[in-house]
Amino acid sequence: MVLIRLKLFPLVALALLGACGGTPTDGGNGNGNSNGDTRTIKENPSFAVDIQEIFVRNGCTTGQCHGISMEGGLGLASAGASFSDLVNVASVGNPNVVRVKPKDAANSYLVQKLEGTAGTRMPQGSGALDNIDMTNIKNWINADALNN
Repeated sequence: MVLIRLKLFPLVALALLGACGGTPTDGGNGNGNSNGDTRTIKENPSFAVDIQEIFVRNGCTTGQCHGISMEGGLGLASAGASFSDLVNVASVGNPNVVRVKPKDAANSYLVQKLEGTAGTRMPQGSGALDNIDMTNIKNWINADALNN
């Protein structure tokens, strides 16, 4: 009897641990994660708090990208620099394209670069932004791309 309990215990423990998985933070559509991430999709995200955090977390603000080196003439090292280099600013590569066009995420070069529909997808060297980050960036732009 003791031998049966010793053999069953690891199986029962594994089954219980497997049932403890979390749920995605993006409303259950499967694009979030369950590792303690508390990010959520926001209807009106703050630029300084939510959008700049996306740039920092994804390495866009590092020296070799849009930090000190300011690749493509775009500086993202701080919220102030990011906002002034993004909103209503023409792209260096194509002056007819605006990096962030308030109230028009679909026609904003930032979104096109992040989706990979305008040249090389950003951020380079890492995976595409997940649904939470992309939706928050689009929501910020469509809510008039405020410096908030």
